[in-house]
Amino acid sequence: MNTWILVANASSASLYMNRGPKKGLEKIREYDHAASREKASDLVSDRPGHYKSAGNGHGAYVPPTDPKQNEAQQFAMELTRDLEQGRTANAFQRLIIVAPAQFMGLIKGNASAVLKSLVSDHFEKDYTKIDEKALAGHLACCIYL
Repeated sequence: MNTWILVANASSASLYMNRGPKKGLEKIREYDHAASREKASDLVSDRPGHYKSAGNGHGAYVPPTDPKQNEAQQFAMELTRDLEQGRTANAFQRLIIVAPAQFMGLIKGNASAVLKSLVSDHFEKDYTKIDEKALAGHLACCIYL
């Protein structure tokens, strides 16, 4: 039984596969979303636009969402799209997601009910900076590597 393990945060991710007991982790894809590391002021074009309203009122347009949050949402959608493609191709039968709580919510919010049903375990941690050996140690409780 193939297991995919997604280790992600708002700016980078790694996708691993485990092909069964004692087969270890195999990195199958790396993702980098540099825009999520930008300062919010660098993500907006320039000053807010202005509008005129009836009477003497003037105002500035304020974007409805934080630009960094918008970038994180875009990255979560990209990751979820790849997970959905893997699911429809039967590339895995089980999914483990490791991501900080807020980003985990974005991933799950974009996932279909079928994809969510394949998630056997999830860890609300940021393990994107640790090596594969340390990651394997953290996953030992839910997968026999």
